[in-house]
Amino acid sequence: MSSIDWLNEIHIRKDSFIKDLQGLLQIKSVLDEENATEEAPLGQGVKEALTFMLQLGERDGFISKNVKNIAGHLQYGQGEEILGILCHVDVVPEGDGWSSDPYGAEIRDGKIYARGALDDKGPTMAAYYALKIVKDLNVPLSKEIRIIIGTDEESDWRCVDTYFKEEKMPDIGFAPDADFPIIYAEKGISDFDIVQLPKDDNVSDGAVRVLQFASGRRYNMVPDFASVSLEAKEGAQTEVIQRYQNFLKEKDLPGKYYIDNGDLVLEIEGISAHGLEPNNGINAGLKLVEFLSSLELDSKARHYFHFVRDYFVNDSRGKKLGINYHDDITGDLTLNVGILEFDSNKGGKLGQTVRYPVTNNMDDTKVKLDALLEKQGFHITNFSDSKPHYVEKESELIQTLSKVYVEQTGEEAKLISIGGGTYARSLEKGVAFGPLFPGREDIAHKKDEYMYLEDLLKATAIYAQAIYELAK
Repeated sequence: MSSIDWLNEIHIRKDSFIKDLQGLLQIKSVLDEENATEEAPLGQGVKEALTFMLQLGERDGFISKNVKNIAGHLQYGQGEEILGILCHVDVVPEGDGWSSDPYGAEIRDGKIYARGALDDKGPTMAAYYALKIVKDLNVPLSKEIRIIIGTDEESDWRCVDTYFKEEKMPDIGFAPDADFPIIYAEKGISDFDIVQLPKDDNVSDGAVRVLQFASGRRYNMVPDFASVSLEAKEGAQTEVIQRYQNFLKEKDLPGKYYIDNGDLVLEIEGISAHGLEPNNGINAGLKLVEFLSSLELDSKARHYFHFVRDYFVNDSRGKKLGINYHDDITGDLTLNVGILEFDSNKGGKLGQTVRYPVTNNMDDTKVKLDALLEKQGFHITNFSDSKPHYVEKESELIQTLSKVYVEQTGEEAKLISIGGGTYARSLEKGVAFGPLFPGREDIAHKKDEYMYLEDLLKATAIYAQAIYELAK
């Protein structure tokens, strides 16, 4: 057990910690490319938050470096190896419905409320004060330590790409941007569109013609709403309405219909969820597909809706596509159809995110998928792939962080695998480590985002001991 009382050390510095944290939280550091300049390539607020952290480091005697106004680091200690702590100071837009100013950093009932309190400004300040404590105590170290600060984690990770083009990759590290105890494995994330190829026989046969169909806006969200406008032959409209009412009743789903300029519009509601586990929600788009594919549609729509029904309805594991996969480290491959669109002129598309296990090879999976889609008259566009991330359980990094967590909390350091992606995957040997303790509500990206101050102080003590143990 470390002889230093790390929790006491942060409590001694509690007032200045809160003051600095509030200063950072009060900056509206949302991506703003419309007002970008050379000095602030991702917007003024984001640049201001980066500058705030770099100046804090200079005040406390760290070596600071600004990398092209898009990332930076604070450095302490010397050694051949580098320990990296990956943080970010950009936040998602605040949204509506807050009970206090989203950038007020108000403290109520032991919690600090602000956009970024949990993701990721609170943890960034915890990591910073952890390193400050290590420096103040002047403990002997054998590694160089860097707090790496990103400004584009919530969007395209341009900060990480830019930073590692200029700077050396740390030998080991952690990202304080997820859950405790330790996230040691993250699934691969592949996003892409499946687009309907044009067909020669665009016959407007069928009793029902689909004019426009839409559901969802983001690959990584289960869509909670879908709508379609239909042109039905005389007599068919009444039958479609009757069948739709029966369908909604049978599926126990909210929905409605109305006539707009002679066209029949159907709407349906589902339940939203994060796309990493589609079964936690109800995909409104796929439910409406299920109904539409039972109608006598025009040929182009029939081709699209039958394809979606046959390969995606009631299957979030890619079994029907022949790409299902499972391993004991990260579980099942999951597939979320986050965007569905069909237009009578352009045809249809599906936008999806595939979260695949760490031992799965996405290149092989894509070859299988391409072959099936070609036969079905579809093809893939906008393909992106972030490879899985995994650190061996027996590694020094995991063993050290587990020991620290047990000593600081008295709880078991369970290893977690996730379908989401954290900054840790930009390190060759990195894990996500806190700050959200087991049993606490995850309110990142939601209104009234908060962090218990006591949890932040506890996380700081954990990070301080972790830095010391990993770098001594």
